[in-house]
Amino acid sequence: MMSQASDEAVQPRASERRDFLYYATVSAGAVAIGAAVWPLIDSMNPSADVTASDTVRIDLSGVEPGQRITVKWRGRPVFVWRRSAAAIEAARAVELGALVDPVDTARENPSQSGDRPARDDNRTADAAGEWLVVIGVCTHLGCIPLGQDGAAVGEFGGWFCPCHGSHYDTSGRIRKGPAPRNLDIPPYTLGDDLQLVIGA
Repeated sequence: MMSQASDEAVQPRASERRDFLYYATVSAGAVAIGAAVWPLIDSMNPSADVTASDTVRIDLSGVEPGQRITVKWRGRPVFVWRRSAAAIEAARAVELGALVDPVDTARENPSQSGDRPARDDNRTADAAGEWLVVIGVCTHLGCIPLGQDGAAVGEFGGWFCPCHGSHYDTSGRIRKGPAPRNLDIPPYTLGDDLQLVIGA
């Protein structure tokens, strides 16, 4: 009789111990998985330098005609070009039918409302066409086109992507190669005092 009572007392304890070990193991596994996955999730957040440079201000008053400068915005290069009269004339002489991407969508050119023809006057900062501001990332696979130093400007006087051979004209429009669309234009404002604000 005594032996049966002690067996009954032992069985609940073993069951409780098994449940405790199960829950402890599951909890430890969940903590380990969380610790392993957190660095991946955290790496998807923008870095401090990117969030700090959400809006960039540049004084363009010292930029000479024909000069190109590069600024960094949201971790990407932005090409700013004070175009010469010859570059403006070359860009404005291009017929829309000769373009690979004849329409700039509102996403590609947020300074315009809605979809617009990719004419040069729709892509420049001013009516005269002197200032061109484009994101310096090839729309094919994200390489940085050459041409900001004036050395390698491609067949159409703008930029040339060395990765797969895309050529952009003096308005940043794709003219030859695998890139599917024109260079994107960032949201920006350019005041009469030549203060450029990107991300405005």
